[in-house]
Amino acid sequence: MIEHEGTLTVKRQCELLALNRTGVYYLPRPVSDADLKLMRRIDELHLEHPYYGARRMAKQLRREGFEVGRLHVKTLMLRMGIEAIYRKPRTSIPARLSSIYPYLLGGLSIDRPNQVWSSDITYIPMAHGFLYLVAILDVASRKVLSFRLSNTLTADFCVAALEEALHRFGKPEIFNTDQGAQFTSEGWIDTLKNAGVKISMDGKGRWIDNVFIERLWRTVKYENVYLHAYRDGREAQQRLSAYFELYNGRRLHQSLDYQTPDEVYFGACSPTLARAA
Repeated sequence: MIEHEGTLTVKRQCELLALNRTGVYYLPRPVSDADLKLMRRIDELHLEHPYYGARRMAKQLRREGFEVGRLHVKTLMLRMGIEAIYRKPRTSIPARLSSIYPYLLGGLSIDRPNQVWSSDITYIPMAHGFLYLVAILDVASRKVLSFRLSNTLTADFCVAALEEALHRFGKPEIFNTDQGAQFTSEGWIDTLKNAGVKISMDGKGRWIDNVFIERLWRTVKYENVYLHAYRDGREAQQRLSAYFELYNGRRLHQSLDYQTPDEVYFGACSPTLARAA
């Protein structure tokens, strides 16, 4: 928006656009290697102990030899988008003026593909830096229908993953998420409405309502992310693509009676859909 090499001065451009010059000149500081190491360990501890707040997390980290205080741990957790009780990025704050939809899965028997899809976002550590991962999951088959990586928690990468899943696999009857800003955004809601999908949202702070994708995050991190210190976003994309291909097509799932998600999903869907995917 602002052209630093334009004919108008930056000051004049800010005046015309009613922008504060402080935000234009500000350059974000990169995350230090020490903080990245801390964030990686916080992410691991958060998966194991989702009820740990900043105070207890700091005490645990000090037991492990990290010299860190509660306020710094709190700052890092906010940056990662996580907080105590539920294992997920802090997306339970709806966008301003957004609509909240009722939870539709209570007492519902989910027993067929494309009946219910679910989505969530998680933090992905790398050797230098971090990313956010969103995935679209078919609940009945546990199949990962699409995913996207982003270095910010904006809604656009979530909408892109949703559009890909709808294009490749049709539409679900119900789509369930938390009340996060990405999932209450205009782009997300309009995409679901235009596709004729019923929208369901978890109760505030109830990670258990979206437990299926929470289990996916734990599996992905322990079986892939923590085993490979991704050098950059390109490697993260490549390794996660390969892992989700294995997860869908070759990894046996005990909850599916030792079938793969692809076997369950395509076994109940039409051959035409299987060929298209």
